[in-house]
Amino acid sequence: MTVDALRRRRPEALEDVLIAHGRELQAVAFLILRDRADAEDVVAETLITAFHKAGSIRDESALRAWLIRVATNKALSLRRSQARVVQLHVIPEPTGGDHGPSSSDRVVLMAGLDALPPRTRAAVVLRYFADLPVEEVASVLGRSPNTIKTQLREALIMLRQHFAEPSAPEARRA
Repeated sequence: MTVDALRRRRPEALEDVLIAHGRELQAVAFLILRDRADAEDVVAETLITAFHKAGSIRDESALRAWLIRVATNKALSLRRSQARVVQLHVIPEPTGGDHGPSSSDRVVLMAGLDALPPRTRAAVVLRYFADLPVEEVASVLGRSPNTIKTQLREALIMLRQHFAEPSAPEARRA
């Protein structure tokens, strides 16, 4: 029903989309851009695009993939436009009750993601965070599935190497 409400330009449909998909869209944008404010802007722009272009959404089941594609493209476009600006990266605030990886593992993972080229980082985020199949990742990024598979394989190798390297303070103690 959300797609129908968007097509009818009902403003409350934006709230429904934000509730259902906002956190995931913001997380995808953040992992690509590494900036909370920019990620929030991408989510807002994605909602505006959904409101104005809802007619291009095939059906309700295609909404999530369409939103992720729009958010990814907006994040990559913003990333390209900021290529000459020096960014100061801040470690994301931990959320309460998080039983995931330790803070140090998260820092190493984020640093490893930062080392990846933006399109490769986007492929990793879409495949392993958004849990999109390789074919959808390829569609979102406008690449062939084989190219995405190669990017993912190379990214995982680089991330594994990043995890295997001792950090500078630990290496000095040895």
